[in-house]
Amino acid sequence: MFNRILVPIDGSSTAALGLAQAIELARALKTPPHLLLMHVLEPPVPMTESGFGYEMAELLRALREQGQALLDRAKTQCTEAGLSVETECCNTATRVADLVASRARERACDLIVMGTHGRRGVNRWVMGSDAEIVARHSPVPVMLVRE
Repeated sequence: MFNRILVPIDGSSTAALGLAQAIELARALKTPPHLLLMHVLEPPVPMTESGFGYEMAELLRALREQGQALLDRAKTQCTEAGLSVETECCNTATRVADLVASRARERACDLIVMGTHGRRGVNRWVMGSDAEIVARHSPVPVMLVRE
């Protein structure tokens, strides 16, 4: 049924719940699927050429290290559960949701499992909803996990 599951993670509590649900689902299937854990770097836009008093290259390096550490911890959870897993840390100049949906297509995923903050009203209007955009544009089914 599911051979490859994409799990976007960002360090939030809802992303952790999404990962836990993906692990539970994978373990429940007769043939456990391969999990692809994905973290997207979103560097801030600098106010000046040199950023906010630091070098942009240094900031990007630090963000990549933090993202990789997050992926490494999540990968450990998956391997301890006996699952096949790989990680990917990517940059994007577009919206994270667009990258998640396109990566699911490119990597031949059968399902996306992700946490959602479940924003409503003004918060949703201001903050947007990556989860909703993924669900609308994904070429595969999307399981959204709320707190």
